[in-house]
Amino acid sequence: MNPIVKGWYADPEVRFYEGKYWVYVTKSFTRYKKQLNINAFSSGDGISWEKHENIIDMTGFPWICKAVWAPTIIEKDGRYYLIFASNDIKSNREKGGLEIACADRPDGPFKALLDKPLIGEFFNGAQPIDAHLFKDDDGEIYLYYGGWGHCNVASLNDEMTGLKTSMKEVTPPGYVEAPCMLKKDGKYHFMWSTGNWMNGSYRVLYSAADNPHGPFEDARCILRSNKKIANGPGHHGWAADPSSGEYYIYYHRRKPGDFLPGHRILCKDRLLFDDNGLIMPVVMT
Repeated sequence: MNPIVKGWYADPEVRFYEGKYWVYVTKSFTRYKKQLNINAFSSGDGISWEKHENIIDMTGFPWICKAVWAPTIIEKDGRYYLIFASNDIKSNREKGGLEIACADRPDGPFKALLDKPLIGEFFNGAQPIDAHLFKDDDGEIYLYYGGWGHCNVASLNDEMTGLKTSMKEVTPPGYVEAPCMLKKDGKYHFMWSTGNWMNGSYRVLYSAADNPHGPFEDARCILRSNKKIANGPGHHGWAADPSSGEYYIYYHRRKPGDFLPGHRILCKDRLLFDDNGLIMPVVMT
């Protein structure tokens, strides 16, 4: 039943680690400068959720003063690496961008891996926000990210401390922010959010390719507002049920008529594929 948890949360990233679903979220406040840590929720059945508050040890990030949001996580060699956005920087003169922390457990505490941001500059016009980590079948870990209408991708090095490939712009049609990758049956399903996150124009677009770098040339809408159920659905993650194989999309949305900036709720619905292996439009419940 939606929302899946009580309270205002946004930007969910979902993984299945150590026999549980883990959803990492932005604390969604009307005053975004109060968003100074990240929460997570865990569940063994995808129905009942346990909250894990303030999972980052922020003492390792003394330059962060405005906000943190949009977490993404990946497991590598038994450790968990969390990337999140900080400070909403507008130029290379400001410190912040994409930060990285690591922990031995999916609930943290996550400690700073570097003494500086992982990505603290603008490349190809992309604001360094809204990261998404994707591990391919060969173990290669890709970092997708970007705001201001531009999306970049690069491979992370084995130590997770930097990039081992050059930054490549892969901006698809209509891209605004919040990239998300799903690989199924050898096909790369790339999704992103478009529209304005503060109103009903926010929605999720999608393109499929045979390569993690694209090209992602078309744009099909798979999640949009329904005035009877919710407005502005977007900035999502996904998970597959390890027993049934069913796919689910986790996303935030707004109650009809409520457009206060912080009033976003976490929701979950089925993610279905058609006979051609393409993602079908999501039916919000």
